[in-house]
Amino acid sequence: MIRFTRPHSLLSPVLALLTGALLMSSPSDGAAAEAAPKVRMKTSLGEMVIELYPEKAPKTVENFLKYVDDGFYKDTIFHRVIGNFMIQGGGFDAKMQQKPTRSPIPLESRNGLKNDRGTIAMARTSVPDSATAQFFINTVNNNGLNYPQPDGNGYAVFGKVIEGMETVDKIAQVQTTRAGMHADVPREPVIIESVERVK
Repeated sequence: MIRFTRPHSLLSPVLALLTGALLMSSPSDGAAAEAAPKVRMKTSLGEMVIELYPEKAPKTVENFLKYVDDGFYKDTIFHRVIGNFMIQGGGFDAKMQQKPTRSPIPLESRNGLKNDRGTIAMARTSVPDSATAQFFINTVNNNGLNYPQPDGNGYAVFGKVIEGMETVDKIAQVQTTRAGMHADVPREPVIIESVERVK
C-alpha cells in the first residue's frame, strides 16, 4: 500500500504499494465545472494548482479541504518520491516526524476516476478505510492503482493538477535516500510551504 509509517520493499513500485479526468458533471455543464474547488500548493520547488472533484469523492474532498483550511499541510514535506510512479506527501515534517491526524475516512475508489498522470489520490495502509491526511500525485498513468487493483480496493482519486505539472516533475526528479525506516526520502527536503483555496 502507499503507506504512512512502516517501511516497505521496493521490488517494484506496485509491490512497494502492496507492502507499504472526469469533471464533477458533464463537460457541457460549464457552471458545475466552474464551481469545482481548487487549491494552490506552494512548495520549495515551485507551485501547482489542484482541482478537486467533490461530486465524485465527497468525503475525500471534504476531508482534504478541512486539513487545508486548518493549515495542516504547512511545512510538511513530500517524504516519498518514486520518479516514474508518484510523489507522496502531507504527513511528515522536515525531521521526518509524523503529524497527528483526525480519524480515517472511508475509501472512495469506486468513483470512476483513474490514477492517471497528474491526478491526486489518498495514501493509505493495507486497510482500505485508513486514509487520513497523506496524499500522492501520480507522475505517470498508474493503471495498477485503479479499483479493484492492486488489492481488490484501489486508491481513491479526488482531483487533478491543472497548473504546475512542471513542479510535480521537478519533485519527481530529486535524489532520494533512506531515512531510518523510510525509503525514497528526498535527500534535500521538498517542503510544502502552504496549501490554500483558490478564491
